[in-house]
Amino acid sequence: MALAQRIRSGLPLFRRILASSHSLPSQSCRSTPNFIIPEPQRNYATSAVAKKDNVKVPVTMFGGTANYASALYLAAVKANALDKVESELFDLVEAIKKTTTFAQFTKDLSVPAATRVKAIGDICDQAKFTDVTKNFLVMLAENGRLRHIDGISKRFAELTMAHRGEVKAVVTSVIPLPPQEEKELKETLQEILGEGKKVKLEQKIDPSILGGLVVEFSQKVFDMSIKTRARQMERFLREPINV
Repeated sequence: MALAQRIRSGLPLFRRILASSHSLPSQSCRSTPNFIIPEPQRNYATSAVAKKDNVKVPVTMFGGTANYASALYLAAVKANALDKVESELFDLVEAIKKTTTFAQFTKDLSVPAATRVKAIGDICDQAKFTDVTKNFLVMLAENGRLRHIDGISKRFAELTMAHRGEVKAVVTSVIPLPPQEEKELKETLQEILGEGKKVKLEQKIDPSILGGLVVEFSQKVFDMSIKTRARQMERFLREPINV
């Protein structure tokens, strides 16, 4: 059974747990602007893991979601399970996006911590997640941070891409690029990056650019859209003519 299917099959478990949550004593959850890794979970502390196994994050990032993503990255590398953890995390995010009840559960801080922990633990067991992923998700559930899982997964993706030497390039066009044009664009970007880096191309569709391409990679933007060219032409035509 595919991983996403196993996750979905585990959703009835957490629905039953939610139904019984009213019988549990409520626990208040204090929301703070920054994430702090709890003291009991020091096995996820980035500095401790890095010092012990000389593991370092490939990209320095800042912010609450970055702290959690870095902690998960270090734990996954230490367990030699980076690819597996990445797949599990992204499958969970997709399941949340596709299931309204699950999405609401991850955002509802009124659900007691014990209920959140049991629900996530049961889902992880049903989906046969690795211990690294399960422990991390349980930690988020316990501390009311599940609502940030999408942001955490995006920062985690930045780390895994850097780990593999991948550079994300986003190309925006009116219609999907034909395979040959996509191949040529990828080869061109690869030449610019040089050896040691791999281009990971992502396509976006935006009819508002009217035509042409907008390519973003390595903090650079190459705007070759018809919309931008038209604006440039308009500014040019409005300029006074010096005779």
